[in-house]
Amino acid sequence: MAIRTLFCGMCALLFVSCVPAPAAQIALPNAAPGEAPALWRIADEDTTVWLFGTIHILPQGYAWRSTRIDGAIAESDELVIETVLSEEASDSAMLLMRLGVSPNLPPIGDRVSEEKRPQLAAMIARGPFPERFLNGLESWAAALMLVGVTLNDLGLDSENGVEDQLELMFQQSGRGISGLETPAQQLGYFDTLPEDAQRHFLDSVVDDPDEVRAEFESMLAAWSAGDEDAIAATFDDELEQYEALREALIVGRNSNWAEWIAERLDRPGTVFVAVGAGHLAGRDSVQRMLRDAGIESRRVQ
Repeated sequence: MAIRTLFCGMCALLFVSCVPAPAAQIALPNAAPGEAPALWRIADEDTTVWLFGTIHILPQGYAWRSTRIDGAIAESDELVIETVLSEEASDSAMLLMRLGVSPNLPPIGDRVSEEKRPQLAAMIARGPFPERFLNGLESWAAALMLVGVTLNDLGLDSENGVEDQLELMFQQSGRGISGLETPAQQLGYFDTLPEDAQRHFLDSVVDDPDEVRAEFESMLAAWSAGDEDAIAATFDDELEQYEALREALIVGRNSNWAEWIAERLDRPGTVFVAVGAGHLAGRDSVQRMLRDAGIESRRVQ
């Protein structure tokens, strides 16, 4: 489901050292000539904000850059992404344990729909975490752990995504990198979800590998082509069913980011802001919230 795809990048910090090496890379085509991910420009007299929608995890060697994207990157003084992760995997594990472990939880199998239980058992068997460990995790935390199995099923490396490539480019040129949120804030969004929303998220993560692959191919194609409508339809259709998820993981965060961009326009310079593409499409997009505040964004690719 789209929720799983959207938040793979938010989960990546948990899997750098915890998930086995990926299987053979899936063979996916690069974007067709003339197609490229969407890019917006927001500017006033002395400030430019490039707003770029990413897909957090990519197949190895996947080509996504364009002349326009490279130009925006080159002229930017700093990179701003959703969060800057700690280099220590142990820090992330400790954070998850602090937030995601609770006593007297029902077995993990009781927290998914009955029809998903065989798939859950199969995912646990393919993954590095035993059922007894997952039983001690809150539903959202168990779901994040299982996303690692999804990445492995797809042959994807959690350290190979658009943000990773952007960070490397800015690091190599000595330019600044910062995050809109901290890892603790990101995990906190999940931790504060009501249990029924957590279980919906968990249920969405449990799926057959062939269905996951088809979904990922579709999402990658939509992103590569800059197809806002296709991206928006995917997330709107699913998140409409659970308003708590939409409010916590999309609406509230987009509102915060739009406010950050508005405030950043008060300082001169050029900044490249890269966030998940699902945040830049649909009725609750960052651009729409900016427009409501009287700030126009112009799509340039």
